[in-house]
Amino acid sequence: VVLPGLRAMQILVASTMYLRSSLQFLLGATRLTSAYPGHQLLRFTEDGTFQVSIFEDLHFGEAEDLVWGPQQDVNTTRVMNAILDSELQQLVVLNGDLITGENTYHHNSSAYIDQIVAPLIQRGNYWASTYGNHDSDFNLSRDALFTREQRYENSLTANMVRSSNAGVTNYYLPVYSSDRRNRTPKLLLWFFDSRGGNEYQQSHNGTGVPIPNWVDTSVVDWFTSTKRSLAHRYHNASIPSLAFVHIPVSAMLAFQQASAGVSPTQEPGINDDDPLAPQGDAQGQGSVSGTTFMYGGQDVPFMQALLETPGLMAVFSGHDHGDDWCMNWDSRPPGMNITGNGLDLCFGRHTGYGGYGTWMRGSRQVLVTEALLKERTVESWIRLEDGSESGRVTLNGTYGRDEYEPVVDKYS
Repeated sequence: VVLPGLRAMQILVASTMYLRSSLQFLLGATRLTSAYPGHQLLRFTEDGTFQVSIFEDLHFGEAEDLVWGPQQDVNTTRVMNAILDSELQQLVVLNGDLITGENTYHHNSSAYIDQIVAPLIQRGNYWASTYGNHDSDFNLSRDALFTREQRYENSLTANMVRSSNAGVTNYYLPVYSSDRRNRTPKLLLWFFDSRGGNEYQQSHNGTGVPIPNWVDTSVVDWFTSTKRSLAHRYHNASIPSLAFVHIPVSAMLAFQQASAGVSPTQEPGINDDDPLAPQGDAQGQGSVSGTTFMYGGQDVPFMQALLETPGLMAVFSGHDHGDDWCMNWDSRPPGMNITGNGLDLCFGRHTGYGGYGTWMRGSRQVLVTEALLKERTVESWIRLEDGSESGRVTLNGTYGRDEYEPVVDKYS
């Protein structure tokens, strides 16, 4: 039985949601946006800015049959509302672990999407999702989440890689100029599914069946060929771009564990998940215990593909609730055979009241301007639930050497 609070929210959302008509579905008002660039839904504002608010690790649906579980979701919705009202975003990214799948029931697990997107629907925000490890478990599948999202006209989440091992949320979105006569994307947004969690409705000896927690090589192949196709289509091999993936790449762990480590003044942010958990390294969740995957270079093809992407400015991840710093990958970290090229790698901020940790919730903001695209400059900061700002940085050619005020841990 669906809890009364959740059911009431579902009814409210149903009364305000934008359901696709058959024509919209066929012509592609949402998930076909990136495949058909004539649908220019995302563009820079008239003052030449484009801002993204990233909601990380919302973890809706924990302990739904206990009092404290639904209250966590109420608190998370409050955080989302505060962020949306504080910032002027053109897109919201739901960057993984939308739901705590191991705590949900089969009959209503994907219905939490309605509750998650209600604040976005109320404001007319577009959003795009990646799915995280907790978005897959015995009673919850990525496919069900994606199907639920596709009911909403404002969802830009897509699935462009149909390989059985790819996951779901692998796609790109173009962002166009404020000048509507210009039909060439000024910015590309890449989304990747780092998978993980447990297989849907599968068990072995009474426990779940773990899913690999790294970006699959089929996705890397798609990424490489799609970049080549876009370069040919637009006669530009280095369109500026940003990327989003839930689980961080292992270069971030190598950087964190190096002798210099994360500087509180050069890479300001909380650094309490130490060591962090990268792609390829997984502990069991739900009915599965112990180590399920040990790191063995599984994310190397993905990292190499990122570094071989001209114009890629920064990659944003979550997963580690106690980290929200950025690093400039401009060297070969200890223990790695890949040398960075100046790509910036960033954590977001734990947004949800579900999941572990009591750090003050918030949301990473990413601001790009048309005027500074050639300089590959990105402004970024954390907006906290109390309205304050934390860890504002400029991701540019000198990030990692510039000095900033240290970030002080806050809790909620």
